[in-house]
Amino acid sequence: MTETIQIGNRTITASELIPLLANYQMLPQLRRELIIDEAIEQISRSANAVVECTPEEVTQAQQQFFAEKQLNNEVDIQAWMAYQGLTPDQLEAVTTRKLKIEKFKQAVWGNKLESYFFQCKAKLDKVIYSLLRTQDVGIAQELYFRIQDQENSFAEVAREYSQGPEAQTGGLVGPIELNALHPVMVQMLSSSQPGQILPPARVAEWFVIVRLEKFIPAKLDEPMKVRLLNELFETWLQEQHKQIMSASTDEPPS
Repeated sequence: MTETIQIGNRTITASELIPLLANYQMLPQLRRELIIDEAIEQISRSANAVVECTPEEVTQAQQQFFAEKQLNNEVDIQAWMAYQGLTPDQLEAVTTRKLKIEKFKQAVWGNKLESYFFQCKAKLDKVIYSLLRTQDVGIAQELYFRIQDQENSFAEVAREYSQGPEAQTGGLVGPIELNALHPVMVQMLSSSQPGQILPPARVAEWFVIVRLEKFIPAKLDEPMKVRLLNELFETWLQEQHKQIMSASTDEPPS
């Protein structure tokens, strides 16, 4: 017997599902979830890592899931299950999936976070700086000397002459991570001291005057740990996806 799904007046067979998923650009998401499931299953069989959930964790995960979906009572839950086409066993899998993925991340990369953090730290450090930019090198030189000679403050000159959005804040920018800046700006700010005004330099189409206001070192706190875990997880997922696509491309035609 061929399984089908009835949607409105259309009956969809199992053989039609893959083309439909491709048409609606849903195959990459399916592939992603299957890669994750297989990895969790593999690591759960390992003696060195466990991705199982305690009954208390399951209950907490379900309560959090229901709250996020605004399912306030059993009627809401049953209606949502019917809409999603879920059985009670599938409901538990869905509500604990996020928890299991987090446990998987910790099991695989938790002990690598510190070394990864120090590897990336130079890009994660933040700065607050003052910026003035113009496309006229002559004006940039004149404004630099006016600030140096204290004829005008940096903020005054930036408000009047800077040609970017920083003019609205008197030239003040940040806090911003160094990895979000142009490489030339990173070099300038990394090699200067707070309060030091750097002479005009060419950055892309601009001539810029920069003054470092504050350097804010990155810290391996809880939010940073979550961010780095997610980065490592997503990088791994991309690599897995590439390997699968490469393998499928290399397969000889049947």
